Amino acid sequence: MNLLTTRIDLSAIAHNARTIKDLVAPAKLMCVVKADAYNHGVERVVPVMEANGADAFGVATVDEAKKLIGLTTKPVLAWIWAIDSELPEGVQLGVPTLQHLRKLVDDPTPRTIVLKVDTGMNRAGIDEESWAEAFELAKAEHLTVDGLMTHLACADDLDNPVNDEQAELFHKAITQGRAAGLTLPTNHLANSPATLTREDFRFDQVRPGVALYGLEPVAGITHDLRPAMSWISRVATVKPIKKGESVSYGLTWQAPEDGFTASIPAGYADGVPRAWQDAIEVTINGKAYPQVGRVCMDQFLIWLGQDQVDLGAEAIIFGSGGMSATELADRAGTINYEVICRPTGRNVREYTEGK
Repeated sequence: MNLLTTRIDLSAIAHNARTIKDLVAPAKLMCVVKADAYNHGVERVVPVMEANGADAFGVATVDEAKKLIGLTTKPVLAWIWAIDSELPEGVQLGVPTLQHLRKLVDDPTPRTIVLKVDTGMNRAGIDEESWAEAFELAKAEHLTVDGLMTHLACADDLDNPVNDEQAELFHKAITQGRAAGLTLPTNHLANSPATLTREDFRFDQVRPGVALYGLEPVAGITHDLRPAMSWISRVATVKPIKKGESVSYGLTWQAPEDGFTASIPAGYADGVPRAWQDAIEVTINGKAYPQVGRVCMDQFLIWLGQDQVDLGAEAIIFGSGGMSATELADRAGTINYEVICRPTGRNVREYTEGK
């Protein structure tokens, strides 16, 4: 019996991939599995996605890509790499600057690349004034340009005019690139929110991430997605406390009446931030209990009131049967993307096929 577990429902992953694939057809589906499949585990997740509609996979770094090419026969794209990186063969490379492109032009190794153009996020990507030079350089005989990509800055803010401005500039980049002699068969800018809400942003391929794991990327809109991750601990101790007594470091909380606290063995060494104090609500036997006092390195406390719970009982931090990752994110002042990436440390993954 593990003290701290992320339970991953692979049937939810399969459902989400199929749902998105059906929604975006005929556009291709690139499944983004960076950060170890958003902390769900690429070894188990990638085969499920491939069996349920994935046409390609995307990761951030070339080190992630090296791991991935042994798990799939589909194309793998990595878009973050240092100019002096040792680049693996068999990986498509996103090209974020002219300097990166020149490195590939000077290296005779045949490669398939995707040119990353900046359309307004101003984080990475080739600026518009350099597009013409980039398109000429990319015509090197040993390079195959699969397409263009860009990143949307405000796709989860549906009414933000920047979204349309970025898409219009992306259209311009594709037109200019084709006029320069590049075929550009596979172009993509749609992340999860754009994939789900903007049919006109799907181009040749979409690039969702968090939606594949069942989390809605736009507040208040649902698309029949099923959250795949639950974070579960166990009740380690139950302790009586008297009214007015305080708990944990700093003694920041006082019991409002005589009752009981329980310790949950998950702390900031395991990915529960100290800053989540008072945001967590743990569910035991279908009832929610508030976290109280400071989050410690190895544990936090919950207030049971007059209830008694069994030692070893499952305590759901978020997920099926408890508070959702989105609800926890709202309480903690963050986003659900971060919440599902939090379980680390002594946490153990287990996989189910759901219902």
